[in-house]
This record gives sequence, C-alpha cells and structure tokens, in this order.
Amino acid sequence: MKGKLVVVSGPSGSGKSTVTKLVKDRLNIPLSISATTRKPRNGEIDGKDYYFLTKEEFQKKIKNDEFYEFANVHGNYYGTLKKTVEENLEKGLNVILEIDVQGALIVKEKKKDAVLVFFKTENLEVLENRLRNRKTDSEEVIELRLKNAKKELEYEKKYDYVIVNKNIEESCNELINIINL
Repeated sequence: MKGKLVVVSGPSGSGKSTVTKLVKDRLNIPLSISATTRKPRNGEIDGKDYYFLTKEEFQKKIKNDEFYEFANVHGNYYGTLKKTVEENLEKGLNVILEIDVQGALIVKEKKKDAVLVFFKTENLEVLENRLRNRKTDSEEVIELRLKNAKKELEYEKKYDYVIVNKNIEESCNELINIINL
C-alpha cells in the first residue's frame, strides 16, 4: 500500500513549519526537505532544514527534471526533489511536503490523491506580529511577505482543508486527524 502525500502551505508566519515539524516527529513521518536558493537563517542546517543550492545548481536540477515541483517565491527558488518523495511513498510511508501555494497546485495537478492543507492566522495583524517578532527578516522582506500573504490567502479555497493556527497544540491535532483519515 502506498503512502499518503500531504501538502502543507500558507503564508510566512502562519506557523506551518512549527506545526509540521511537531507532527512529523509525533507520527514519525518523513518531512520532505526542499531545495532553495535562499540563504540559510541562523541555526538552519544544509540537508536537514533545506538543501541550500546556488541559483546555478538549482537551474541545473530543473534542466535535469529532478524536481517534483518548483517555484520562485520571494525572489528565491524553492523545490521538492522527486526521488525522495517517490521512494517514501512506494515504501508505504506518508510524506509531508511543506511548499508554497504555486507548488501545491502543481503537485495536486500531477497527483490527484494528494491532500492539500492550508495554514493561516486569524487575521493579517496577527500574521504581521509573528513576522516581526521572529526578528529574522528586514523591513523590506517583511513587507514583501505581507504583500504575498494577501495573494496566498486567495488560494485557500483550492485546498482540501484549512487550519486557522491560533494554538499550536490544537493545530497539531487537526493536522494529525487529517493525515490519519
């Protein structure tokens, strides 16, 4: 029996990464590691948090058709490598992809049984506070992320499930329930 592919998306600051990591650990689900051309944040490790690639390396992988999906988000490339996802699904393991809305829709197009889960905050004010409080981005980047969040929120109706992340524990339970359906 093949595993289930669960795709998690949502605006920066919605808490999707925190919840996804907790759920992955609790259910022992491999979180597919995305490749990106953005610079690592403090504490992020290549091969654990992301595969950090140069733009040239990323473009070579695009040319070689090594990505399940990829997109340019906030001026950087992000993508999911095919090999790891397919290997885990074939072994019967569930896989969680944490990717942007563009990539999620591409995955759903290619794999109809993929389950799409959209994370958001109660409102944009909460989202802005979260982005500012994590103190990892410049004012310019925060403004870009807020602008993009407004666009991303328009996609939630295309998702199978929406989680309003007010409380991490409740959001974890909601995602676990979706995965176990």
